[in-house]
Amino acid sequence: MDAITQSRTSTGTDVHRLTADDALRTFGPGDRGLASSQVAELLARHGPNVLREQARRPLVLVFAAEFTSPMAILLWVGGLVALLAGIVELGIAIVVVNVVNGVFGFWQEYRAERATEELKKLLSGHVTVVRDGEVREIPTQDLVPGDLLVVAEGDRIGADARLVEASDLQIDQSALSGESRAVHKDAGPVAEDLPAAQLHNMVFAGTSVMNGDGRAVVTATGMATEFGRIADLTQSVREEPSPLQKELGRLTRQLSVLALGLGALFVVVAVVFVGEPWARAFVFGLGMVVAFIPEGLLPTVTLSLAMAVQRMARRHALVKKLSSVETLGCTTVICSDKTGTLTQNEMTVTDLWVPGVWYAVDGRGYAPEGMIHRQDPVATGSTTGTATTTDDRATVGPAGAAPQDTAAPLASTAPQDATATTDPALRTLLEAAGLCNNSAVRPPAPDESRWTVHGDPTEACLLVVAAKAGLDPEALQRERPRLRELAFDSRRKRMTTIHQADGRRLAYVKGAPQCVPPQCSWIVRDGVRREMTEADRAEITAVNDGFARRGLRVLAVAVRTVDVVADPATYTVDEVERELTFLGLVAMEDPPREGIAEAVATCHRASIRIIMITGDYGLTAESIARSIGVVRGADVRVVSGTELARMSEEDLVEALRGELIFARVAPEQKFRVVATLQSMGEIVAVTGDGVNDAPALKRADIGIAMGRTGTDVSKEAADMILTDDHFASIVTAIDEGRGVYDNIRKFLTYILTSNMAEAAPSAVFLVSRGVVPLPLTVMQILTIDLGTDLLPALGLGTERPESDVMDRPPRPRSQRLMDRRVLGLAFGWYGLLEAVFALVGYLVVNVANGWPAVPFAADGELYARATTMTLAAIIFCQIGAVLGCRTTSVSLWTIGIFSNRRIVWGIVAEIVLLAALSYVPLLQGVFGTAPLLLADWAALAVLPVAMVLLDEVRRGYVRHQGRVAEREAPAVAPRPR
Repeated sequence: MDAITQSRTSTGTDVHRLTADDALRTFGPGDRGLASSQVAELLARHGPNVLREQARRPLVLVFAAEFTSPMAILLWVGGLVALLAGIVELGIAIVVVNVVNGVFGFWQEYRAERATEELKKLLSGHVTVVRDGEVREIPTQDLVPGDLLVVAEGDRIGADARLVEASDLQIDQSALSGESRAVHKDAGPVAEDLPAAQLHNMVFAGTSVMNGDGRAVVTATGMATEFGRIADLTQSVREEPSPLQKELGRLTRQLSVLALGLGALFVVVAVVFVGEPWARAFVFGLGMVVAFIPEGLLPTVTLSLAMAVQRMARRHALVKKLSSVETLGCTTVICSDKTGTLTQNEMTVTDLWVPGVWYAVDGRGYAPEGMIHRQDPVATGSTTGTATTTDDRATVGPAGAAPQDTAAPLASTAPQDATATTDPALRTLLEAAGLCNNSAVRPPAPDESRWTVHGDPTEACLLVVAAKAGLDPEALQRERPRLRELAFDSRRKRMTTIHQADGRRLAYVKGAPQCVPPQCSWIVRDGVRREMTEADRAEITAVNDGFARRGLRVLAVAVRTVDVVADPATYTVDEVERELTFLGLVAMEDPPREGIAEAVATCHRASIRIIMITGDYGLTAESIARSIGVVRGADVRVVSGTELARMSEEDLVEALRGELIFARVAPEQKFRVVATLQSMGEIVAVTGDGVNDAPALKRADIGIAMGRTGTDVSKEAADMILTDDHFASIVTAIDEGRGVYDNIRKFLTYILTSNMAEAAPSAVFLVSRGVVPLPLTVMQILTIDLGTDLLPALGLGTERPESDVMDRPPRPRSQRLMDRRVLGLAFGWYGLLEAVFALVGYLVVNVANGWPAVPFAADGELYARATTMTLAAIIFCQIGAVLGCRTTSVSLWTIGIFSNRRIVWGIVAEIVLLAALSYVPLLQGVFGTAPLLLADWAALAVLPVAMVLLDEVRRGYVRHQGRVAEREAPAVAPRPR
């Protein structure tokens, strides 16, 4: 569905094109509204005015799904195998791990799906309608198409409706459009097709009345409304597994094949080549299968994600779903809003221009601190023309200082440039901007630091610059009380307020620089009012273009003396907004957030694209994007919502391959952009704050809502909430997400390492055809997997991201958790070293007791001590391995060899457990162990040191190869897809 107006009714009528009378006749209520008999029929045909929800899976099935994932099934099988092998304790432990993870996952799922409920809240309550000729209040859900809706200030609109009467009606459509400005509405027809939010004769469900009153005939209810379309888009998004969930599924299949294959191989070899009985060989094979099942993987993944969530929360990013953390890490594209995310959402006047003179303004934000400085004269056009004097002359001439109210909420606290405060033309410009204004600026509360704005931020900054010039906006309003307002609307792009001033009535006008000067017949230069010439118009255009090229938003300001009438309500736009006197231009900007340029640069360094999707105009958006580095090339394309609606899918795909900015887009268009990027293989993060953003947030791989300015709907649809609304917090979260994925790979390398060392003794037993007794028993293998390895492995899950994690591109979709690098490190490096050291330990004990003259002991004290030494050697080698797995290339000495306290305590715990296994008689009987000698402990202490030193040599070689590759790499490499 494209962005062009959705006001076509089910009858096929473009209701916005109709006159008010035709709209009433088309829907049939007339001035008396619907009859009760009609209401019943329409309610039966269209249904109640509510948002329908798609059927959801029963909670029982949702709960069951948490226990039937591939990894969960593998653990169930592992537990069953342990029970069949007679290892009851192991079986119980595996079951507990599975249950805890399943319950935790269900709770996360249960809390996440509330977006539709928040939308429904916006359509709840009561509305006022005319039925049977009477004004009644009815529940919103009872509205039907054709109802005559009565709206007044403070009301929430209950359905989409075509206005048939309107008096100074202003609607807050921010929940629907994301724009904070109140929108002026009237009942006149609209001849052209426009985006729904730009139709001045339509009001929409979920919006609210800021000012005025009116009547409207309901055209759509429930799911047929604009809100209903948003709800339908939001609900229609199928929940896709995250990249991490998909990868864990693949890993489960790989480990299952590996474990079952090795188990079967050992059974066959034991029976065929060694001559072991089938029953004993089967138990032996089952032990190998259980040994290769990573029982600690799920708790480690959960802990790693949870720790990252805690760190992110401290850095202003709240994550609702654990799996979203890793999704951030593989993000390739960020579709970001501009206002409040990339910028401060604090409009600030930076420049003022009165004909012939330019002023620069100091200060940022809404605090009235700063100065106005007169600059060198701006180059002007011709100044020819006859100076004339009228009543308007008094509005631009010298005036006494406005009374200062020391209790006013917005009073200047900084010194001003003397020239600025005494220049009559500048003073008049700022008086007009301050009076033609509906906003207010309040000082911070005692426990806060930010000034707060009530109303449009664009208007608020005009009050601030007036205060910087020494004016008191509230005192001005008291001196010149407002009699009438001709509200801003998107067609004429002007706003006018009419004030009583010393026996006269002055109309102050502000609006777009393209729309105010054409209504001007006069101009003030050097204190003299004269007719405006074409040269003057060209000069205004040139100055405006200069501001626009700097990315500034510009307002033109004018004034006119109007006739005194008995009833100010009779003033009309056509009567007032003509033959105006041009006063000047006000240029403002929404400053980029502090640190935003660095955050954007980090994204580029990490090969993450940023696409700005904004409600602002294209030129302003492009300037901001360039200033902070979002776009850098010469061929940046700005695509408007209207242009996007005409684009084919192929054209959109081609456009998305280059640098571009989207401006003025509708909700379904933002949704479309996200879906198209995903079809191109991108992992997409999307920011948003309005109800209109909910579908795109839901569709994105990672939806990011604004915590300060975001609506409840956007927060519920999102996966993550920024408590500071700052883009830099997204970059921080991506850093954490990449660290999580790295940590899971580190954990996987670590647990596979011990499997290699555990399998090697069994292989020696089989190859020697039983001449060498098993150097490591099945119970001792399981001791390593579920006892000594588990705590250090969990510590790996909390490792902080490495310093270079944002210096590399997002991981390719083709990269597997268990790839050749992981297998090579686990089996070909750490595992091989551990296997050699473990077998040497076994051999040393036997040599010390007479081997080869005395055969290997197959039982008794000597055999128990030899297997205990094998077990201890693997455990001590694992200490070196867990330290080595903490970093891929950076030296351990750089990050601090013992800087991860959880790993340190895990190491302490496994040494204590080894000592207990060695010296506690009860445990000796269960695990087949024997006391280690002091000399044994001394020899074991060398193993971690050897492992760490050898690994440092390997990492040094890796760093060297990286530097060589960097020198030989091309200057500009394409971003991996």
